[in-house]
Amino acid sequence: MRKNVKVFENHVECGQAAAKLGAKLIRAAIKEKGSASIVVATGASQFDMLEALIAAPRIDWSRITGFHLDEYVGLPITHGASFRRYLWERFVSRLPLPMEAFNFIDGEGDVTAECRRLNRLIRAKPVDVAFVGIGENGHLAFNDPPANFRTTRPYIVVELDEACRRQQLGEGWFKSLAQVPKEAVSMSIRQILASKTIICTVPDERKAQAVKDCLDGEVSPLHPASILQWHNDTHIFLDQPAASLLSKD
Repeated sequence: MRKNVKVFENHVECGQAAAKLGAKLIRAAIKEKGSASIVVATGASQFDMLEALIAAPRIDWSRITGFHLDEYVGLPITHGASFRRYLWERFVSRLPLPMEAFNFIDGEGDVTAECRRLNRLIRAKPVDVAFVGIGENGHLAFNDPPANFRTTRPYIVVELDEACRRQQLGEGWFKSLAQVPKEAVSMSIRQILASKTIICTVPDERKAQAVKDCLDGEVSPLHPASILQWHNDTHIFLDQPAASLLSKD
């Protein structure tokens, strides 16, 4: 997979390059079969990529179905850290895309029923392009270490470890660690791997150790995003700070 790792001078160039490839693949899927299905990640690491994807030319958004990667359990959509709110404000509301075409995760009600609903929907819409990131603890979506590499359920309820919760605090989404939820609904590892193409955007020096662990090390549930090494069409986009600890091989 290291052949598909690209390093850019800064986070803006990194995000723009990831979006450029993603847009190309979306257009190709629409041309081939008349529609495309995508997965969209959230968090500070995706700001530049999403901005560039919105601006990408010649994408017929009316032919796209979107899926949400993860969401906190019990957090209202009005909260500043809500990923539904993030995606609505930063992505969906800025596109000529009917709201019903994007399948948000509702973590406020019966999350078991919500997982069943999402599982039914995504099984009917195989994913063409999944836009993801890597967490400071190496997580992929909200699959914190040790991640469940075995479940075939597309969406699952997961517990968030302290490192993950501290990342959310450090990025300014919450005022205290106690406010960060301890559970989330997350797309599972195997569902992410079922995507035809995965585009992983990882800027920032905070992610450097996780990037090294996941790309230089062996595949392990202790470094969840290391599983991307087993995917046949994953493209990793890093800025120089995020790539700073990678081996030169």
